[in-house]
Amino acid sequence: MAQKPVIVGSKIDTEGALLGKMIVLLLRHHGMEVQDRTELGGTPIVRQAILSGQVDLYPEYTGNGAIFFPEAPVDTWRDARKAYATVKELDAENELVWLPPAPANNTWAIAVSQELAGKGVRTLEDFARHISQGGNVKLAACDEFVERPDALPAFTKAYGFSLSKEQMLILSGCNTAQTEQAAAQGIDGVNAAMAYGTDGGLAALGLTVLADPKSVQPVYAPAPLVRREALERYPSIEAILPPVFSDLDQKTLQELNARISIEGLDAESVAREYLSSRGYIH
Repeated sequence: MAQKPVIVGSKIDTEGALLGKMIVLLLRHHGMEVQDRTELGGTPIVRQAILSGQVDLYPEYTGNGAIFFPEAPVDTWRDARKAYATVKELDAENELVWLPPAPANNTWAIAVSQELAGKGVRTLEDFARHISQGGNVKLAACDEFVERPDALPAFTKAYGFSLSKEQMLILSGCNTAQTEQAAAQGIDGVNAAMAYGTDGGLAALGLTVLADPKSVQPVYAPAPLVRREALERYPSIEAILPPVFSDLDQKTLQELNARISIEGLDAESVAREYLSSRGYIH
């Protein structure tokens, strides 16, 4: 009797589609029948789909454990190892298995222009020091980033800097493509931008994401999340996916995401070319 197919989902964003297609291609390469339900929807939709058995496997982020398990201490999610260990343990009660995450972090961030990075501004501590010394800074962001307690206010509090209204360009809608373009092109004097850590535009535009040494933000490391029942049907999944995810560092994901968001290629083509070039599929 034929095995049931593995139903692979993903979120609807660029990176979700990329990682979802990688999973689909890898499992098919290893002889599994796969039902492709990638680009299914936002986090609540895909989460509900895996809990209800409509999806067997999808790429999720460790930092979203803060949403799934609000009872856990907030600081848990700011440490990559603790975040993974905690969400893995708590989701086991839901018969879900977290496989090892990629060494990347797709979280709220501030990215700076090549010129600013060239002045030694590479961490948020450097950024704060540059501002305190009267250095020129203008940040492009949206209202949500400026006002949400866990976004810019968390950075300013932890690193001890402040920005005046004249030092910010507030754009409508939290579109990081807009803020990053503004920083790369120096629009209206902008040289810093609200960003997500693995945005495709970052590598393409030559922007540097400032390191967050105080771990102000939750760590959003992408990892395969799979239903235990599906893993029991196809135990080889546990051997196939981790080596691939372990290669997906920050720079690699930025470059792959850029091929989709900047160059306009489709996620499946980008995933296939990358996996082939690394010898994971042929």
